[in-house]
Amino acid sequence: MDDRSHFAAGELVSVLTAQPLDRFLDYKAPEGGVFLGAYVQVPLGPRQVLGVVWGPGKGDFDYNKVRPVTKVLDAAPMRDEMREFLVRAGDYTLTPMSAMLRLATRAPGLSNPPSMQKVYRLGGVEPDRMTDARTRVLDVLRDYGGLSFTLKELAEMAGVSTGVVKGLVTQGAVREEETPRDLPYPRMDTARHGKPLTDDQAAAAARLSDGFAKGGYGTTLLRGVTGSGKTEVYLEAVAACLAAGRQALVMLPEIALSEQFLVRVEQRFGAKPVEWHSGVTMTERRRAWKMIGQGEAELVVGARSALFLPYRDLGLIVVDEEHDTSYKQDDGVIYNARDMAVLRASLAGARVVLASATPSLETWANADAGKYDRLDLTSRFGESVLPDMRSIDMRAQKVDPGRWISPALVTAVMQRMERGEQSLLFLNRRGYAPVTLCRACGEQIACDHCDARMVEHRFLKRLVCHQCGETKPMPTECPSCHVEGKLAPIGPGVERLAEEVAAVFPDAKTAVLSSDLFSSARALKEAIAQIADGDVDIVIGTQLVAKGHNFPRLTLVGVIDADLGLQGSDLRAAERTFQLMRQVAGRAGRAEAPGEALLQSHQPDHPVIRAILTGDEEDFWRAEADARRAAGMPPYGRLAAVILSAPEAQLAFGAGQDLARRPGPLTAIGAQVFGPAPAPIARIRGRHRVRLLVKADKGVALQAAMAQWVGQLRPHKDLRVALDIDPQSFF
Repeated sequence: MDDRSHFAAGELVSVLTAQPLDRFLDYKAPEGGVFLGAYVQVPLGPRQVLGVVWGPGKGDFDYNKVRPVTKVLDAAPMRDEMREFLVRAGDYTLTPMSAMLRLATRAPGLSNPPSMQKVYRLGGVEPDRMTDARTRVLDVLRDYGGLSFTLKELAEMAGVSTGVVKGLVTQGAVREEETPRDLPYPRMDTARHGKPLTDDQAAAAARLSDGFAKGGYGTTLLRGVTGSGKTEVYLEAVAACLAAGRQALVMLPEIALSEQFLVRVEQRFGAKPVEWHSGVTMTERRRAWKMIGQGEAELVVGARSALFLPYRDLGLIVVDEEHDTSYKQDDGVIYNARDMAVLRASLAGARVVLASATPSLETWANADAGKYDRLDLTSRFGESVLPDMRSIDMRAQKVDPGRWISPALVTAVMQRMERGEQSLLFLNRRGYAPVTLCRACGEQIACDHCDARMVEHRFLKRLVCHQCGETKPMPTECPSCHVEGKLAPIGPGVERLAEEVAAVFPDAKTAVLSSDLFSSARALKEAIAQIADGDVDIVIGTQLVAKGHNFPRLTLVGVIDADLGLQGSDLRAAERTFQLMRQVAGRAGRAEAPGEALLQSHQPDHPVIRAILTGDEEDFWRAEADARRAAGMPPYGRLAAVILSAPEAQLAFGAGQDLARRPGPLTAIGAQVFGPAPAPIARIRGRHRVRLLVKADKGVALQAAMAQWVGQLRPHKDLRVALDIDPQSFF
């Protein structure tokens, strides 16, 4: 990158825009000149578009025809570190720079000048009468915990006219305020004392804090059993970072369920952090983006996209539950936020904390090889102890057809109810039944736009495709043979399990926790709070319940189908089953009462089930590592995928076969090509999908070879090509 930081008026500058172009564009610097990294508005054809000054212009175009920069935006210029990060991340993921810039400028109204605006917040007065429209407005304001909205945003989110909002202002139920568009955020008080730490926690916190005294980049795996207080430990690292005058980012996998975490942060530092996720209003998003760039926001709590915000001085990145698959983005720009966090920190001279009770094998291997430091929290916080874990051998249990709860598990749940304690029944399948079968002709009802079976959601009275979201009413007759009364649900989902619980435990108060059963984040938070308060006897849930909730009265976890994740040929099936089962089991016994976890399994002697029960985590990771190393698979080898999709299967397959016949660039680095083959879900949203998988040794220049290989494809307007470096799933 060029060392020059300022360009005088009329000088040629190279501008990267967020438009889908494969090149930088020359413009004349405006009156007053422009700095390197400045965010600018430039003409592109008849439009005005956002761009960033990337360096001096090429000058390979008639100077007199070059147009000037229209406007320099009121925002801190993009720092060298951020530009380097976008270049390196784009090179690694084989993503065009225009798409990388779009990731880094996801804030509305960046070209708007500083000014005052009217915003709307929740008032303290109940309206004289309630209507459905008024209720929706107040619900939106409550859902977002006091955030402010513009009039248009609030009306759109509530699905009402602006007149409804103004009527509530007149009533005093909504407050209208005049405020600057972009205010700094309250400062964090790092001198406030957090919760008292155990010796274990204090030692780990001191090690993390010492990293800031040393300075420079470093990554630490913070591994702690469920309930060991990892959050309190890394919040001490956040305090050390903020005290040093630097900014911190905490990434969470389930940001919609972060209310408990935000409360803990506010208790620790006396102010709320900046939130960055899809639920944040456009007004707050613009404010956050600008204040972060100016250093007027100290602590950000966000989803994976928060990694691309324009931090002025980023000193710490915490990736909580670093093993979680939601850190991998599988569409648009395909990247793993955990790995990109390490890259960004290395460029910014920042520290990284990867926190997990069950780390990914990649992270475990990096710690094992000495690339990352490792801190272990081996005991639970307070009085709670780890649950006893046992399997229930389903081969020896008498379970009626159409039922899934074994007699042994029924007895255990009854004992908890008699003692006034809670039980969790876990099944990682949403909906009522995964397959709806016609007993007359054998047809399994599939999505019209995908090659996926539709899932019955009885609470919604609809069939839902979990791939593309397509829904249709539950039919009364088979769509194939048109015979009525022969459609039957096959296999259980959590809704069907809830039906069985109601029959087996008629006096129990139950709650179903599944992401598709709640219309808003607030409704889900209220359900979780109700469970935590002890108003429920039996919780029935999907993996949503494994996300760190604290249910003090929960003493029993029953896993309905511990074998579910072991099926199929997924490279990470064993690892993910191990992680999920250990996480779910950790929900039990978080208070004084000891916990128990019972895993129903038809293969209790399976190595993964045995490792889960014995808690021999290091033995499990070493066995997994040895198997992957022997096969040359990640993290000891490299994989990359090419996904070709088209409206016609023949076009996608033809392109795949064309690539497979010309593997020269990959052969040169010793890589192997597998495929083309239909993707496991071969059609999504009407597009046929074909995969090729590339396997290579650890140290080869895979990206350069992949770019050269895929570059041989002849462009076709109906063909889409997606490249996935280090794929995490194989759908």
